[in-house]
Amino acid sequence: MTSTLVIEGLRVDVAGREVLKGFDLTMRSGEVHAIMGPNGSGKSTLAHALTGHPGYQVTAGSVTIDGVELLTTTPTERARQGLLLILQQPFEIPGVRAYDLLGAAGADPSTLRARMLDEAKRIELAPELLERFVNVDLSGGERKRAEMVQLAVLRPKFAVLDEIDSGLDVDALDAVARRLRDATTEWDCGVLAITHFRRLLLELTPTMIHVVSDGRVVATGGPELAVTLERDGYEVFRGAGVPETR
Repeated sequence: MTSTLVIEGLRVDVAGREVLKGFDLTMRSGEVHAIMGPNGSGKSTLAHALTGHPGYQVTAGSVTIDGVELLTTTPTERARQGLLLILQQPFEIPGVRAYDLLGAAGADPSTLRARMLDEAKRIELAPELLERFVNVDLSGGERKRAEMVQLAVLRPKFAVLDEIDSGLDVDALDAVARRLRDATTEWDCGVLAITHFRRLLLELTPTMIHVVSDGRVVATGGPELAVTLERDGYEVFRGAGVPETR
């Protein structure tokens, strides 16, 4: 069954300053949408607001999955509706193992260990690292691979990736992008990838690319838009009112 994520007129304040100023985006399960833009344009604010971070105050707009409004629900309820956030810098959770975390998130305990071991093999993560506390004493690349294990076990409808490519070497980037690409076909996971770099998009071909400037989408296009951004930068897209490109 196809799912749809719809963001309409989203406005968000952070520390008393409006960062998102009417953000609009619609995507369907199985699609890959990339969010690109200069620093301070609102990309990470979008990710945190979608998943209900308390430091991000939504002042207007709507976010729905299959018609169910998320903005009036808790972060836990948003996750249960099928929304998963993967952070640029995943948190350490001392005292909590990944098995316990995923079990608390609703994964079937009877198959959980087998599924995690299978996913660790697919993502080329040493299985013994699954026995450690979540993200404790893991390198940056190991943390991102471990996040892919969690994603594959939980199978969300939509995964929001906040600069998952940050700090990854070529091998880790290939492994992460490959698992994400497979997720779009295995269970029709929709991927909303926030990134600064075209290298992720070379491995994870986007359905659409959205350029964000001053808190709103100012241009939308296909994979070729990443080439334009790499060549010309963001200056041409700064400010509102830039026409959509197809």
